[in-house]
Amino acid sequence: MSEARAARRLAGVLAVAASLILAGCNPSAPPQPPAPLPPRAVQVAAASIEGWTSAEEVVGTIRPRLRAAMEAKVPGRIESLPVALGQRVQQGDLLAALDAREARARLDSARATAEQAARDRDRVGGLVRQGASTPSELDAAEARHRVAAAAVAEAESLLGQMRVTAPFDGVVTRKHADVGDLAVPGRALIDIEDPARLRMEADVPEFLVLGLRVGMKLAVHAGNSVEPIEGVVAEVSPVAEPGSRTHLVKLDLPPVQGLRSGQFGRLSVPAGSAAVLHVPEPALIVRGQLEYVMVQEEGVARLRLVRTGRRQSGRVSVVSGLNAGERVVVAGLDGLRDGQAVEVRP
Repeated sequence: MSEARAARRLAGVLAVAASLILAGCNPSAPPQPPAPLPPRAVQVAAASIEGWTSAEEVVGTIRPRLRAAMEAKVPGRIESLPVALGQRVQQGDLLAALDAREARARLDSARATAEQAARDRDRVGGLVRQGASTPSELDAAEARHRVAAAAVAEAESLLGQMRVTAPFDGVVTRKHADVGDLAVPGRALIDIEDPARLRMEADVPEFLVLGLRVGMKLAVHAGNSVEPIEGVVAEVSPVAEPGSRTHLVKLDLPPVQGLRSGQFGRLSVPAGSAAVLHVPEPALIVRGQLEYVMVQEEGVARLRLVRTGRRQSGRVSVVSGLNAGERVVVAGLDGLRDGQAVEVRP
């Protein structure tokens, strides 16, 4: 009797376990799919083919239009150098003064000689009027006076050369000497330049220089400026350098904050035109090293991988991944998902 009761109890336990296992293997409610995203309002633009002007970049250097290496016209010991690097100077300001004692002494002697020659001329003139001297003696006295006056002018010019002054408004960029040094003609004392008027100088290959003309406007990238600077061609050398086969081209630049002489720059030189597929730059989506656009297909946004080329005037050329006429999303990209429905708005 006890064995039969134990067998019935075991059978009940097994039945309960089997029912639990079957319930776990066959769930009664399948998972629900995620709710579709609501349509998003966007603006689109068609990818189109237009003629683009291709350009080659040429490196160059920013230089001042006005630059001067100031030197003394006569030898002499430097007595004062009242300027510092970076100091702004005005036209006529003193840059350097030489020891002028010898020049002053020469001027004093020339003036004394000229005064004596003037007195002799006046005395001989009086004698001629009295008939006590001849006109030839008066001519000789007048000649001596003219020679003495010229000597005074020469001495005054020499004394003025003891002072080196700024020829234009600018900034001191370099000092080659100091107080006590001997200044000699041909050796620069101070360099000054005008930082307000800059230009770019670039060596342009001969196959590109043929299309350049004085007065043309070209794009220049230099300094801290993100946007290109508009430079105007001022000079084009008619002779090529024999070694590099390049022509020196100079472009005048407008005043730009942060632009300084000596900086590196890049000049875009037109090299021809070609038909290129392009889209507006706001349509481009950059994720790491990859670039995408959202293409509107039958009311749905589709993420498309593309390869782009050059950028110009708010547009970007598309090398592959897109066909002409396809419409890409240019506004409303924030939060837009691949496969999400879109509503095109003007």
